[in-house]
Amino acid sequence: MDNRKVDISIVVPIFNEEENVSFLHESITHAMKRIRESYEIIFVDDGSSDNTLNLLREIQQNDCNTRIVKFRRNFGQSAAMAAGFELAIGDKIVAMDGDLQNDPDDIPKLLDKLAEGYDVVSGWRKNRKDKLLIRKVPSKMANKLICSVTKVYLHDTGCSLKAFQKEIVKRISIYGELHRFIPVLAKIEGAKITEVVVNHHPRKFGKSKYNLTRTFRVLMDLTSLNLFLKYLKNPLQFFSALAFYSFLIPALTGIWALVDVIKSDFQTTEVNLFLTLIFLLAVTIFQFLFFGLIAVLIVYTGKKKSILLMD
Repeated sequence: MDNRKVDISIVVPIFNEEENVSFLHESITHAMKRIRESYEIIFVDDGSSDNTLNLLREIQQNDCNTRIVKFRRNFGQSAAMAAGFELAIGDKIVAMDGDLQNDPDDIPKLLDKLAEGYDVVSGWRKNRKDKLLIRKVPSKMANKLICSVTKVYLHDTGCSLKAFQKEIVKRISIYGELHRFIPVLAKIEGAKITEVVVNHHPRKFGKSKYNLTRTFRVLMDLTSLNLFLKYLKNPLQFFSALAFYSFLIPALTGIWALVDVIKSDFQTTEVNLFLTLIFLLAVTIFQFLFFGLIAVLIVYTGKKKSILLMD
């Protein structure tokens, strides 16, 4: 266990950014000297195949404030960010991209806003320097959809530059593409959320890791997150609804089958089919209700554990 006392942890997922890491480290260091608080920079190398890791190790040798996490292969930004959050020991945690499009000079601005009593401060790339059709238009569409579903209204849900209170970050779990929904996960924990306008620079070196195939994964995570938000307090409602529809549709089919059985003078084959349908219907309803009860127990156990931790 790391027993150092650090005020601020900066978590930076990195993947094939050999041309950017040195400039990024220099920019972060310059910004943090203005704050005059103790800090650490956690670079999470997400399985880079270029010279990124070697450059990071050189940086670490000359800067005791730098820490490195190395993934054996590329697991994605959410996994990298989660690993950085897990290791962070600062009272305040800042997350940002490693491609120099986020501006480290905005870090003091986010921390000042955090000091006003907020738990999460999200960056807003108001003047975004990306291609219109490939990045900006899909991002605006996704942003509106995410806000309408989650009811967390931010101008820029996709901005990686964010600042958090440590206790909030340590209580959320990130997987899939959920790094985009950290404010939503924080809201579930009762976080107070705001946003500030930040700078955004065009990419100078390297290639963007964004592609439209990620949109599908984001939509899938948004769907699961929507269910999570709606039924977190009482998941039995969701499974009861499934049980109801599982009853309704086969029941209508069963009535039609019963009428057909009666018309056929209760022939053995059709009677067996009807009884089989009733049995499968009963099993399906029981399974959904059983899953609902298990989900309720999981939620109850989680709430009880959270109360004990807060005490």
